[in-house]
Amino acid sequence: MPNRQSGFTLVEIAIVLVIIGLLLGGVLKGQELINSAKVKNFAQDFRSVPLFIYGYQDKFKALPGDDAKAQEHLGSTAPVVSGAGNGAINGYWNDNFSATPTETVVFWDHVRRANLASGPYPITKDSDLPTNADGGRIGVQSAKPVSDMTGSYYVCSAAIQGKFAKQLDITMDDGHTTSGSMRVGTWASNALTPVAESGTGTIIDDGQPYVVCLGF
Repeated sequence: MPNRQSGFTLVEIAIVLVIIGLLLGGVLKGQELINSAKVKNFAQDFRSVPLFIYGYQDKFKALPGDDAKAQEHLGSTAPVVSGAGNGAINGYWNDNFSATPTETVVFWDHVRRANLASGPYPITKDSDLPTNADGGRIGVQSAKPVSDMTGSYYVCSAAIQGKFAKQLDITMDDGHTTSGSMRVGTWASNALTPVAESGTGTIIDDGQPYVVCLGF
């Protein structure tokens, strides 16, 4: 009797390879769309904060967080920081809530009461403060995160992976994470140490979290 061997034909193998290729392509494309959506989400955070400031100034001729007449503008329970009214948002973007909150914390209470931003008020705990798509804190301050940055105010967002941080800089600035109006780096002692997107020495790790700050 003839010895018959069973197996896949070249056509069957080709069909299987095509199917695998389509599946891999779909997975990669889906991941690309997810990453693109995340970058757009981060970018929207940076674009929203200036709108909050300009909208508040347009309504009340004052700076949110620094509004000495916040109770007149927003109601008797609105918080007013001692020394408010000097034209600066005092404190640091990542300040925590306390019994005597800084203007950078009160900022979020004011813009929410003014119906410019969503979120709870009064702010009574750290979890009431806003976060980005990856759960990192978002905030604004008047102090320069880096000495040579230009602008009146600076928005910072934490825990952004290096690959997204680099794409943000390309989307919103000059594509260089150590120059321009947007910087990427590590935060310590209330200052940002920028990290380059490429080159020699220490460069951004795509999988590591960084702080991204934008001046305006």
